[in-house]
Amino acid sequence: MVSRIKAILFDMDGVLIDAKEWHYEALNQALKLFGCEISRFDHVHTFDGLPTKDKLELLGRVSYLPTELHEFINQLKQQYTMEIITQKCKPLFQHEYALSRLKREGYLLAVCSNSKRKTIIEMMERAELLEYLDLIMSNEDVEKAKPNPEIYITTMKKLNLQPEECLILEDNKNGIAAAIASGGHLLKIDTVYDVNYTNIRTKLQSI
Repeated sequence: MVSRIKAILFDMDGVLIDAKEWHYEALNQALKLFGCEISRFDHVHTFDGLPTKDKLELLGRVSYLPTELHEFINQLKQQYTMEIITQKCKPLFQHEYALSRLKREGYLLAVCSNSKRKTIIEMMERAELLEYLDLIMSNEDVEKAKPNPEIYITTMKKLNLQPEECLILEDNKNGIAAAIASGGHLLKIDTVYDVNYTNIRTKLQSI
């Protein structure tokens, strides 16, 4: 069977980078300075996959975190995240192999993340994946973050492709909802180790 797919769109955290804990740790590090914290249960079931701005707005509603602190906390969180990236973000061979081979086979490759562009570029450089990407889409490139499908729909338009020509790799409920709503094909990821050439090729052959 010849695949109709022309582009593969990757979420970043939990798909290409095992960074979900990093964001959780960095945000809590910033929040603790103001007597607030996100529980692990709430992180997994509510906050995972949302951009920091949305997390803070939600905390403002449920924990009465003052709105005037949100921007400062966001800045602290980004600073702490960068420190963790410097310490922990390293290449993973199976990802380098998968993306390099898919690139040679002619697929367009893009990262579509709720993270800030600076964070995405830093992680992709440290993971040695940046050279394989045709496009990077961040939460700064859209008005509505995941679970809204805007980031995927916009990416498809930039690549001049239809949804049925795109395979999306996502791991959390917000990203999965965005992928499904965009009309693209979905490959659900449980851990970063599920992202390998064999699994992606198997999915491509089934479409």
